[in-house]
Amino acid sequence: MSLTLFRREVRAHWVLALVFAAVMTLYGSMIVSMFDPKLGESLAMMAESMPQIFAAFNMTDPGATLTEFLANYLYGFLFIVLPMVAILILAAGLVAGHVDKGSMAYLLASPHTRAGIVWTQAAVLFSFTLLLCAWAFGLCTAAAQLMFPGELDLEHFALLNVGLLGLHVFFGGLAFLCSCLFNETRLAAGIAAGLCVLFVLIQMLSQVGDTFDWLRLCTPLTLFDTDGLLAGDSGAIGRLLILYGWGSSMYCLGAVAFSRRDLPL
Repeated sequence: MSLTLFRREVRAHWVLALVFAAVMTLYGSMIVSMFDPKLGESLAMMAESMPQIFAAFNMTDPGATLTEFLANYLYGFLFIVLPMVAILILAAGLVAGHVDKGSMAYLLASPHTRAGIVWTQAAVLFSFTLLLCAWAFGLCTAAAQLMFPGELDLEHFALLNVGLLGLHVFFGGLAFLCSCLFNETRLAAGIAAGLCVLFVLIQMLSQVGDTFDWLRLCTPLTLFDTDGLLAGDSGAIGRLLILYGWGSSMYCLGAVAFSRRDLPL
């Protein structure tokens, strides 16, 4: 790895991290403040009036506890989509972006090998992913302790966030693989974004009634089982390990592919 390149990429993308952390802060603090058993009854009535819309966004059940409320209203959609978009933007520029702009030639002219450069970029993306997921956990924990002391089940909420990280490791691995395979930023970003959005849409459809329930087998988001993780279910933890395995494998495949292919430099 190149620490110089790592620091350069961090300086180049800290604004992106700050913007998405701010957006997550806005939505996270707002959702935490909404927790109220009486409000939960009102939301349940709204869900009954628009069942398909609420089901698509995994918001049919507000939950009886603060932990369940956050799992359904934040970790069912918002904290999946927001970090995913940030990861897609960053990943496209880390490898394909440098090839597209021609700056990869300067990086390869440095004393570092291709493998050293590509693994540095992978480390930047993983650090970015870890930062956003850690921010989600810290934000919600701090807001919950401030507004509703003692209401949050920290042990199971922490496991939920480990699950969220696993899902975004998968998204990051997919985006990084595309960035390593293609020479144009728009192509790498377009294919990665298209697949990720497709997975989200399939997940939303699978939650709308029994007719489309079989679609849950077609998206990796099914492996992020929020209810199972909150219950400490061993099956949910096993499915989570699959997400980590797939994501790590795609990081490795991307690094190997970039190290071996011809580049238009």
